Parts: sequence; structure tokens; C-alpha cells
Amino acid sequence: MTTRRTGLGRGLESLIPIAPETTRAGGYRLIPVDQISVNPDQPRSRFDDDALEELASSMKEVGVLQPVVVTGEEGGYVLVAGERRWRAAKRAGLHEIPAVVRESTGGPTLVEALIENVQRQDLTPLEEAHAYRQLLENYGMTQEQVATRVGKSRPAISNTLRLLQLPMEVQEMVDAGDLSAGHARALVGVEDAAYAIHLAGRAVDDGWSVRQIEEAVRLRKGAKRNAPTGVRQLRPVQIIELEKRLTDQLGSPVKINYRNEKGKVEIRFGSLAELERLYRRFSG
Repeated sequence: MTTRRTGLGRGLESLIPIAPETTRAGGYRLIPVDQISVNPDQPRSRFDDDALEELASSMKEVGVLQPVVVTGEEGGYVLVAGERRWRAAKRAGLHEIPAVVRESTGGPTLVEALIENVQRQDLTPLEEAHAYRQLLENYGMTQEQVATRVGKSRPAISNTLRLLQLPMEVQEMVDAGDLSAGHARALVGVEDAAYAIHLAGRAVDDGWSVRQIEEAVRLRKGAKRNAPTGVRQLRPVQIIELEKRLTDQLGSPVKINYRNEKGKVEIRFGSLAELERLYRRFSG
């Protein structure tokens, strides 16, 4: 089993101090497990079953050592931090779990939850990318603001977001841990989706390095450039830069066909969900 890297940065409590008046003696309340629901914006979608089983066994022996963090909602609570502990508690058959209860503040609380997950959880690169996109689209943050809050550089945020431009089949390889983020990033910008999937499969099956993928992509582009297609006009640098900025902003590949001060903008999408996301972006 591949060991994922741990999360970065400080914990949630160092970002948003817990107000003493929101907790009981001891710093937490005991809350029924079945009154807690998952944060709908939780980016993490995969939980290691063996690790959950180990944690559940530990809870049976010594209890829950660290409380989860929740916010109060009508008829129950929503997790802000600690979904892994909550899942393990359910698996261990516990009826109650210690929890720090925050006052419900809507959007900002969910922003805190996303940031806390990126900093502390062992998210996959795709889960991390989805978390960044939620912060950008649902909460109006810029890439610079996201970078500051999670303690990373803006180029690092941008490079991670580019993973969402890959064909869904390649994204699934990354999400399953079969293909590294570095290998996947080498495929960003390959316009032929079938070829990108082919290269990803070769990397997984034959153990290709990132450099081998980059070389295959370079040779493919070189072959296209050398094809006898007549005189090729150079594209204005401003158009290329605008394509890059739109691609970063929308999280989807953008192609601008420009000639004689006219042209068209082409936005590619890899699934109906991606199309719906773009629709919401433009109609919102």
C-alpha cells in the first residue's frame, strides 16, 4: 500500500482560535454520532479502509483522543474537521463523540473546513485540486488568496488546478494513486485526449518516468509542426498569454482562434459535470 504524504501547515485551531464560551468544561461536548452529518464541501472522497479499522479498534480501547469540530445546524451538526475520526467512531459502534461546537457562520466556516483539510489531511492531488476550485468558485477567492491561506505559492496552486483539465480517465488514475501528479502534469496541454490517456497508461503499465512522458509529448508536437500543412502563421504572444490566463481562471482548457482581428474562443470540457460547472460559472 502506497503511503501518502501528510498535510501541510498549521492545524485549524491555530488559524481560528476556539472561543471558550462555545465549549463545556474540558473544551468539548459529547454529541450523538448520528446527529452529525458530513460537510457537503469536504474535498476528501477516499478513506483508507485499513487505517479506519485501526483507528476504530484504538477508539474501542482508549476512546476518542481528539474531538471533532462541528457547527450547529437545525436538527443536527455539520462537520468542520475530523471526518476520519467520525467515520471511525461510527465503525467502532460509539454512540457519542467529543466535539467542539462552533457557532454557525455559513460560508466562512466551510472555507475554514476546506483550508483545514488541505493543510492537515492526506488528500490526493485531485482532491486537493477540487478543494482549490471550490475556494475559487464558491467563495470568490483568488489564487493568490488561496496560496496565502494554505501556505503554498500561487504557481503551486495553479499547477494543481491544471490537473482538472486532464481527461477523466487520467484523473481517475491519479485519484487511485496509480499515476503521480508529476506524471499527470506532463500531460496537461496534450490536445488529443486519447493520446493523453494512452501515455498515462504506458506510464502506469511500463513504469515510465516523467521525463519519458515529456519526451513523448515533445516528439508528438514536433511531428505535428513538421507536417506539410503549408505556411504556418505565428500566433500573437498576447493571444497565447490570454489563453493561459483564461485556462487558469476557468480551470478548463481554452483555445483562441484569432485572425484579422476576429476569431472564436473554444472551451473544452471532459464531462457533463464539467460543462455544468462552466455553465454555473458564466450564469452566476
